[in-house]
Amino acid sequence: MVDSQYFLPNDIGISALDCTEAFRLLSPREKLYAHYLSRSAWYGGLAVLLQTSPESASIFVLLQRLFRKQPAAQLESMATAAGLSPEEYQAFLVYAAGLYANMGNYKSFGDTKFIPNLPKEKLKALVWQSQAFQDSPSEMEALWDSCSTLLFSLEDQQKQLGLGDKGVTTYFSGNCCLEDAELAQKFLDSKVCIQVCLMSVLLNHAANENQKRMLEEYAQSFTFGSIEAHKEGSRFWIKDKGPIVESYIGFIESYRDPFGSRGEFEGFVAVVNKAMSERFAKLVSSAEVLLPELPWPKDFEKDRFLLPDFTSLDVLTFAGSGIPAGINIPNYDDIRQSEGFKNVSLGNVLAVAYATQKDKLTFLDEEDKDMYIKWKGPSFEVQVGLHELLGHGSGKLFVQDEKGNFNFEQDNVRNPETGEQITTWYKGNETWDSKFSTISCSYEECRAECVGLYLCLNKHVLRYFYASDEDAKEVVYINWLNMVRAGLLGLEFFTPESKSWRQAHMQARFVILRVLLEAGEGLVNLKESTGKDGRPDALITLDRSKVHTVGKAAIERFLCKLQVIKSTADVEGGRALYEGYSAVSDTGSHNFLRLRETVLLRKEARKMFVQANTRVKGHVELVEYEGSAAGLIRSFTERFADDAEEVEAHLLELNKRDAPCWC
Repeated sequence: MVDSQYFLPNDIGISALDCTEAFRLLSPREKLYAHYLSRSAWYGGLAVLLQTSPESASIFVLLQRLFRKQPAAQLESMATAAGLSPEEYQAFLVYAAGLYANMGNYKSFGDTKFIPNLPKEKLKALVWQSQAFQDSPSEMEALWDSCSTLLFSLEDQQKQLGLGDKGVTTYFSGNCCLEDAELAQKFLDSKVCIQVCLMSVLLNHAANENQKRMLEEYAQSFTFGSIEAHKEGSRFWIKDKGPIVESYIGFIESYRDPFGSRGEFEGFVAVVNKAMSERFAKLVSSAEVLLPELPWPKDFEKDRFLLPDFTSLDVLTFAGSGIPAGINIPNYDDIRQSEGFKNVSLGNVLAVAYATQKDKLTFLDEEDKDMYIKWKGPSFEVQVGLHELLGHGSGKLFVQDEKGNFNFEQDNVRNPETGEQITTWYKGNETWDSKFSTISCSYEECRAECVGLYLCLNKHVLRYFYASDEDAKEVVYINWLNMVRAGLLGLEFFTPESKSWRQAHMQARFVILRVLLEAGEGLVNLKESTGKDGRPDALITLDRSKVHTVGKAAIERFLCKLQVIKSTADVEGGRALYEGYSAVSDTGSHNFLRLRETVLLRKEARKMFVQANTRVKGHVELVEYEGSAAGLIRSFTERFADDAEEVEAHLLELNKRDAPCWC
């Protein structure tokens, strides 16, 4: 029997992202700008297939050829002829939708492999029955042969993404281990100019000079592989304040690089949600007042807070391996420290991603479930705002540049934990990611989550969102309750065999759960139990009367430690602290390994999103699809309809060129 965590369930939630009203209100020029940026993002997003696994691109092409010839409804008769049951055919559709939604055969949230929930022989029979096979039998057979083994394989190393014997990665060749990755990073850090092979794209229809210059620099970056050009484009992007159509594109987040420093491609295009943006604008305006409330000395905060652009957007396009609820970019530390950044909350994602039915809510008591359903959306909106704006946007890195100059008073700044003068800092081309490597992403997400928890206790923050103090109290309680529940749910993303975490945010939330459990005094209680169905269960509770006392003090202490370690580039101390809290074992006051099995037993699959397309027919039209596996599949087959064969040929060529690296 194959563990169910490697299948996507037939009843997985699939929702359409609604951006109809936001798109309708755009001017003709804005619609053209959004259309061409979206096309650029979708074509660039194909690179993620090559960044995910050796087989992802071939599987993508196989699916595209099947569904381009026969939509899901037509292919069903072929499935019946091939001997598939209705449940098996639905499982195939769900697998195909999952591959498109994750841009590869590993989950974007968790990095676990997923395979079709039907026998390999039956899927092969369906391929052989298909119109695509009838039209090009030799090509389809070769395509099947190139990917079918890995498509279904669940050998231990192939169950998750990772480096060396811990998993699969295409960021490094197959014979690379962690030591090799560290050596490569040291070499790259020693070079002032780094160039890599990317893709080229040219754009028009910009609304202003900043957008024009931004797009010119992006084109330069994608044509010549210049990171400096992308950084320059990001500078113009920061200056483009409050655009109606917002976008960002490039190799951005480093979550899936096992070493934690190389970016995965993403490109998004979204339209301003004015009502929600107004609420966030009030939070932005108070940033300079709220920053001094954070629990570290002023020397550890930026010399000047750069007021960011914080906007709530409805997603039109988000190309990459997954869609987040909020974003803080650019990820270049030197730009964020001295020039600024933007914060983005994705309103139509928030609206559907976290809607939950009561009977599917796990590990909470009945009273908490009702409150959770009512206040989860509003509380998460507040947490996203604080996390992105004052979490990622806060804190100073102590740096000594190539000329020996310091950006802090070396003789006067003291470590608040020890009272001693600091002795470590970043030097030359060193960055946060390159220094802290494998823990950098999760550590930073943990720091930002702690900022959100800490500052949501400030009653002035909640008044920007809610007029009633009673409502504000409920939002605070559910925000903290959601965090400790998320910490428990995070156990799904821990791999006992390799003792590694597969998802940065969920590792961060588990760490916070450990910190709050450690605080004691009955703040958080976690108990194993037996459910009404006779299977293992668990219950997690939070004493709301102790959140402002015991809880606040615990997060305050921990958050200060996180920032001091980050500011001073104390890699050794950071690893000891973070990896200690990240440890999952069967000893101590809680058997987390056993709890992990309970979490897996009762987990609900993460939702997938169906995104619209745009096309130009005299004017720009929005093409929407139903929220189903068939709708998601159709959106992708129509996304590359004009040049599908050329796109597929390029993907297979690139995949073949890289193939010797994975042997």
